[in-house]
Amino acid sequence: MSKRNVSINVEYLTRVEGHGNIVVDVKNNKLETCQLQIVEAPRFFEGMLQGRSIFEAQHITCRICGICSCGHTLASIQAAEDAIGFIPSEQTTKLRKFLLHMENLDSHILHIYLLVAPDLLGVKSFVPLINTHNDIVRRALRMKKTCNDVCDILVGRHVHPISSIVGGFTKLPREKDIDAMHKLLHHLRKDMEATVELAAKFKFPEFERDTEYVGLVSDNDEYPMLTGEVGSTDGVRKNKKEYKSITNEFIVPHSSAKFAKLSRASYAVGALARFNLNSKKLHPKAKAVAKAVGLKPKCTNPYLNTVAQLVECVHSLEDGLEILEDLKKTGINYDEEIIVGLNEKGTIPVKAGNGVGAVEVPRGILFHNYEVDDQGIITKANCIIPTNQNVNNIEHDMKKLVPEILKKSDEEITLDLEMLVRAYDPCISCSAHFLDVKFVNR
Repeated sequence: MSKRNVSINVEYLTRVEGHGNIVVDVKNNKLETCQLQIVEAPRFFEGMLQGRSIFEAQHITCRICGICSCGHTLASIQAAEDAIGFIPSEQTTKLRKFLLHMENLDSHILHIYLLVAPDLLGVKSFVPLINTHNDIVRRALRMKKTCNDVCDILVGRHVHPISSIVGGFTKLPREKDIDAMHKLLHHLRKDMEATVELAAKFKFPEFERDTEYVGLVSDNDEYPMLTGEVGSTDGVRKNKKEYKSITNEFIVPHSSAKFAKLSRASYAVGALARFNLNSKKLHPKAKAVAKAVGLKPKCTNPYLNTVAQLVECVHSLEDGLEILEDLKKTGINYDEEIIVGLNEKGTIPVKAGNGVGAVEVPRGILFHNYEVDDQGIITKANCIIPTNQNVNNIEHDMKKLVPEILKKSDEEITLDLEMLVRAYDPCISCSAHFLDVKFVNR
């Protein structure tokens, strides 16, 4: 191959959330600069929590992200309860797991259909598919609406949930609510089967880079999303309270987002990480889908994070249905319903403490850490978002990918890099803006 220089500029990339730049400089086939620059201004949501009660924190933190709103709610609640030593009931835990399933399902459907499918179907956005693939568009919107409707029934709304609070729920589902949610999800199965058939036809770029994968792990048979310790494919296993020694955040000059690393130079979180760590614990139907599409652990192709999301969709749907069936069988204990922060036996006991929440949200493991005084007021807070943990790994993927694709055209190189970033489903600022890709000196 003749020596080549690279100089390609893409002013913005849609179908990612937030602001960032990719800067690649190749001179005479030598990669001299390869950076994922995050240029978002700091949001200071930890500062907003200081001086606020743990009983209102989840209503603040759910505003961090409109897609992982329920996940931030549950991580916030878990941190608060851990700080005061409150142990939720089995029923509460079961309903929280179900809520997390619904958000995972909703977010993955959004990513697969609206953000990734256009690339694989040869169009620039989801909009042209309205004319060329109308059935796919209708299916995607129908599936998302189903997830939103289920969340509406359970917690009042999906974005910024209302009834899920410290201690449990202010409103528990009635029998008719459980029946309605079960009916909605049962009807979703047909669309899920069609989604699997569609995704099985997708052709993803062939690229491999071995890295460390991090997520929740457990000793039981459950695919851990809400509870467990933190583990990695390199054999690390730590209590969630040791999260700082797991994330090891550091600052680089070209990014306003902190980078993270554990045993290696970088690590990845998200659906593919969870699959690599816990695939044996998936629902049998999800295992069957993974086998049908050829996804096996340890998978080291970051583009296949989308396929891992597909497998998790089936898992969340089927496990969610089983949770509802179990609740219908055992019945709901409405004595646990919390009214205005009180239960029938009095206030939830509050004491000073330090608590950590570790919850698997769609894009990976999310940490909330609160220091609380004896009045239940947060004196210090720390939140580590999944995308903050992934940006370093994305950059290392880029550094390996670029030299491997220099034979391709400028357009193909650009698309491969855009798809690589999108594969991680990044939530750079929790709002969709642009990613500026620059290839210098070609």
